[in-house]
Amino acid sequence: MKPLTLLRQPSALVGVILLALALFAALSANWLFPGDPLDTVAAPYQWPGADRAYPLGTDLMGRDLLAGLFHGARVSLYVGGTVAVIALVLGVLIGGLAGYFGGVVDRVLMAITEFFQTVPPFLLAIILVAILTPSLSTIVFALGVTAWPGIARLTRGEFIVLREREFVRASIALGASDAHLIFIEILPNALTPILVSTALLVANAILSEAALSFLGLGDPNVVSWGSMVGTGREALRTAWYMIAVPGSAIALTVLALNLLSDALHAAFNPRLSRSRRDDAASRREAVEGLQP
Repeated sequence: MKPLTLLRQPSALVGVILLALALFAALSANWLFPGDPLDTVAAPYQWPGADRAYPLGTDLMGRDLLAGLFHGARVSLYVGGTVAVIALVLGVLIGGLAGYFGGVVDRVLMAITEFFQTVPPFLLAIILVAILTPSLSTIVFALGVTAWPGIARLTRGEFIVLREREFVRASIALGASDAHLIFIEILPNALTPILVSTALLVANAILSEAALSFLGLGDPNVVSWGSMVGTGREALRTAWYMIAVPGSAIALTVLALNLLSDALHAAFNPRLSRSRRDDAASRREAVEGLQP
């Protein structure tokens, strides 16, 4: 589906707009707010709108919430994007090898995958971050190595189906190597459902980073939406806006990524697209039948 056609879907358009706002905040943070967002700049507990210089107010330590929101977008989106890349690389590699070779290779790699799926991913991430000391790099590593099993199973299923197709058998008859078959013949045709799930990977990583920061396992040297929520919880009863501001940013960004994932799934799923076309045709016929 062409990009313009995809954007005609209301859900996709809303998702793109919300995600564009988050990206704008991340890219313009240093330009609009050049100072350190962790610095105290005003009196604490200023509600949104109380001071024009700080439209979203200040937290319990007198830090600008708007500056934290913009700088936090950089950290949250960086974590989400990097974790998604790590999960894609590991998942596609492990799932592709298991689905292509089968046999012992498949059993061993799937046993490893099942082990990671047996342990709750977030619990494993907490253990890894606690052992390696909280920092941005350890958070990315911990979330990345726990997010790949779903991608591995999806990739394995696609490879099992595609390796039996005629174009693959034709390449085998021509003497193509395993590397050529995996990376040139099969992988490009298996990427569509894998890429559709990428948006969900990013969304889950953003939520997981927020949860780790809320529990006090975030990087203390940077500000993220999760750390802002974690700081604001101490003043929840008297200044709920400290949680509402970064919490709304997390919710809207995750909503945007979920809307984009749903739109991509609808665009690349032939059965769903055909069903929608049939429904539209049925509605047109019904309307035409009611006309005199």
